[in-house]
Amino acid sequence: MKHTKCYIPGYPRPQFVRNDWVNLNGEWAFAFGEEVSEEEALKGNLSRKITVPFNYESELSGIGDTTMHHTVWYSKKISGKSGKRTILYFEGADYDTEVYVNGQMVGTHRGAYTRFSFDVTDRLVNGEGIVTVKCTDQDCAAQVRGKQRWEKDNFGCWYVQTTGIYKTVWLEYVDDIRLSSLKITPEISTNSVRFDLSVNKPSRDTEVKIRISYDNKPIRTASILACDNENSITVRLESESLTYQLETWSIWHPALYDVEIEVVESGRVTDTVGSYFGFREYTAKNGKIIFNNCPFYAKLILDQGYWQRSGITAPSEEAIMDDIRLSKEMGFNGCRKHQKNEDERFYYYADIMGYTVWCELPSNHWFTDASTRELTREWMDIVSQNYNHPSLVTWVIFNESWGVRSINTNEKQQNLATGLYYLTKSFDSMRPVVSNDGWLHTKSDILTLHHYEQDAEKLYYFYDSLKKLTEGDNCNSQLAPFAEGWHYEGQPIILSEFGGTHYANTEGWGYGSAVKTDDEFLARFGSLVNAVKKMNISGFCYTQLTDVQQEVNGLLREDRTPKVPTEEIAKRL
Repeated sequence: MKHTKCYIPGYPRPQFVRNDWVNLNGEWAFAFGEEVSEEEALKGNLSRKITVPFNYESELSGIGDTTMHHTVWYSKKISGKSGKRTILYFEGADYDTEVYVNGQMVGTHRGAYTRFSFDVTDRLVNGEGIVTVKCTDQDCAAQVRGKQRWEKDNFGCWYVQTTGIYKTVWLEYVDDIRLSSLKITPEISTNSVRFDLSVNKPSRDTEVKIRISYDNKPIRTASILACDNENSITVRLESESLTYQLETWSIWHPALYDVEIEVVESGRVTDTVGSYFGFREYTAKNGKIIFNNCPFYAKLILDQGYWQRSGITAPSEEAIMDDIRLSKEMGFNGCRKHQKNEDERFYYYADIMGYTVWCELPSNHWFTDASTRELTREWMDIVSQNYNHPSLVTWVIFNESWGVRSINTNEKQQNLATGLYYLTKSFDSMRPVVSNDGWLHTKSDILTLHHYEQDAEKLYYFYDSLKKLTEGDNCNSQLAPFAEGWHYEGQPIILSEFGGTHYANTEGWGYGSAVKTDDEFLARFGSLVNAVKKMNISGFCYTQLTDVQQEVNGLLREDRTPKVPTEEIAKRL
């Protein structure tokens, strides 16, 4: 495994790396809202301790209370740096967050699944400050929440809620003039890469210099004046005077180009940022998935990203890497990250290890005007945050009509799914977009189907013709592939949920009748996979990588120990 040039262990934003930073994870003061007054909380007088970044419901937080508390408080001392601006980052906090420094508010954020930050420099006193964070979360099904329960106890496939800080909190020390955004778009057909970038204070005296290298060898340099709010430059890796053999990114050869970007203001370097990119094309056309101009068969695993002792927060960077390693050992070439926006380091490891990822919007579960506004904003933040990662190959908006449960006939809900499809494509023309994974699609680049039949012969019968795949069948208990008014347009087809088999001696639930032995499980797994392979489709996604709380249909247990040898799974894929 080869790291990028800019890699720093533990650094939470691997596509936009600066060296001057401090990780604030560790012990924080903490209290539930009913335990403390706002006046005392803003002074940092909180009675408990918590280990950030783990939410209070998890064991690794040091609290492990799964009772729903709607308000939580955190506090920790921080220090600035002379001559630098101090930026405070939250990789993820659920759901409404207020941030104070020395008792004065510095900003608010609404949502659960994306990074946000505040410049806290002017609130520090003699370079020091007490950060106080208030997070408020509700048991509201209209809220963007993914697999978090909104009832007192777990039910179905919904699990213990996540409240408050659950990803890394960190500081970065920066100059007054600095790079503020970076969007990288490689294009194989033209042997070029486009950089869309901005600095926080654009001027004609500010230049951005770009250096591209591969395997520690310089490839190209370029520069642009950052005199506008948004600036773009396209760099060709081949010219009349330079012939260059392009290295493409794939699951077999995850080739990555290193990038160093300098911001220079009036001859002075004010910022240096490390990044990287990969050349790859992953498209849906002519009824096939095409990966770097070749047909590609997707062998995905459904991955919900839950851990036994830490909920939706990875217990360590090594744990992130190990999930990808185990998936590849079992023969999968990618995953559908289900109902969460993962720690960005997951995408980094997928980038360097050669592993494709489908990124999905965590669902709301009631349709309202307010939820439409919230999920649209949060979705586009997710798309923007993860855009540069070459491993990310598909966007998934809705899952099984969650949040749009009347989409079959409801024009407003169809318009939302279709509108988000086009909104996503307006920002990202590189990747396929799925409007409603599982059934009742509107506009969609891939037709995805879900079916948990445990009898392989019956499963194949449901989908043994293109007509059944694209129109459904009276014998098929699943919903129609397309919402009313929409129809098949030649998209590639993927069975994006199937399997879900569980063991009879495991407490919890899975799909169909439980198996009793390893041999019985492997026989059923193999027969189901073979049935899917006989279908005229472009791949599958097996449910699922690990057990999750009461749902015990994983190939691995919650602690990541395999239920059957990983090599036996690989033999049957």
